[in-house]
Amino acid sequence: MAGPAGGWSEPAPATSARSVLGGYRAYARRWVFLLVISLLSCSNATLWLSFAPVADTIARHFLLSTEQINWLSLVYLVVSIPSGVVAIWVLDSIGLRWATTLGAFLNFLGSVIRSMPSMVIGTQDPFVFLLGGQSICALAQTLVIFSPAKLAALWFPEHQRATANMIGTMSNPLGILVANLLSPILVKTEEDIPLMLTRNKAYIVLAVCFGGGIGIFSSFSALLEQVLCVNGYSSEFAGLCGALFIVFGVLGAVALGLYVDRTKHFIEAIKIGLCLTSLACVAFAVVSQLQGQTVVLAAVCSLLGFFGFAVAPVAMELAVECSFPVGEGAAAGLVFVLGQAEGVLIMVLLTSLTVRHAEPSVSTCRDGQGPLDWKVPMLLMAGLCVLFSCLLVLLFHTPYRRLQAEADPSPSIQGDERPATAAGALDHAPYLAATP
Repeated sequence: MAGPAGGWSEPAPATSARSVLGGYRAYARRWVFLLVISLLSCSNATLWLSFAPVADTIARHFLLSTEQINWLSLVYLVVSIPSGVVAIWVLDSIGLRWATTLGAFLNFLGSVIRSMPSMVIGTQDPFVFLLGGQSICALAQTLVIFSPAKLAALWFPEHQRATANMIGTMSNPLGILVANLLSPILVKTEEDIPLMLTRNKAYIVLAVCFGGGIGIFSSFSALLEQVLCVNGYSSEFAGLCGALFIVFGVLGAVALGLYVDRTKHFIEAIKIGLCLTSLACVAFAVVSQLQGQTVVLAAVCSLLGFFGFAVAPVAMELAVECSFPVGEGAAAGLVFVLGQAEGVLIMVLLTSLTVRHAEPSVSTCRDGQGPLDWKVPMLLMAGLCVLFSCLLVLLFHTPYRRLQAEADPSPSIQGDERPATAAGALDHAPYLAATP
């Protein structure tokens, strides 16, 4: 960071770096925290105006007047007046860390409350939940909007502060853009509103689990060299492992893509693929802590890429199948965006669990500091991979909605169940009606 107090606590800065920034060291992780605040600001702005582009449809669905719908946006402006003063005090007196944590919690709580009318059938007076949830999200708005300037001052050197402030500030109008583009795409009729408020259980399970997998793979790619250099592996070997990870991943994706195109066994393929990915991830967590295992490590990284990347296109197809008739771009895009957000959290968590060794070692790391112990973070990464795989295997069940619609467009595709297609209607009729 680039300041003494008011933000996240950091290790004591190295003496050799103090002269560079006038006594402070700029940590590379400042960009990660800037991304966290930017995503929080973007999501808060999206929540603010998510109802406005589809106001008439929302009004009909919940039996509300247009004036009530307008208040769902106006409440942000009303609440920001008193909460703005409190936000200033929180940032200056309590600090950026707690302000960001509080803003994220309020954002989450408000989102849950405002989704209750769509998640619980027969909710009395839905406007109370909608307005209450929006009001809580509005409390988070000032904390989020004021944070970029504080982050830039505390974490960034003088020549990067304007850029950091620009990135954090512009993420808010980006959220408004997302709301204006995404809400009309997701909500074409009243029946589509539950889709906008994440009532589709199968899609949620897939998004969280596969999104977690994206986060794990992003963290693996970013931290691979740091993990291997501690036990004496060169940066050239780490680069080779990363290359094998990608090359075999592409081969696996091509092979499994061709297989599911012929068989339509999407659900079976992704569940088996994620289980094998978990085994490879556990193997990497163990072998990466050993010395002199170049051949085994190269093989494990190849298998991790082969199984992990293979399920990516299958997951994208399933995202479309279980959320149809939502647009393909929105269905697949939201999974990827969630994966990026989970990736930030996972990487911050993994790096925060590392500790430095003072004793001599075989480390080839070139950061000029003591070697890091990655045992606990790698075991946690493997544990998360296993957890996401188990959740998807146990909880993900869905009919193939798009394939059903293409086979027989006349019946409703909104239900979770439908009778099997008449025998002989299509060559691939068995898998159209399959619901694991």
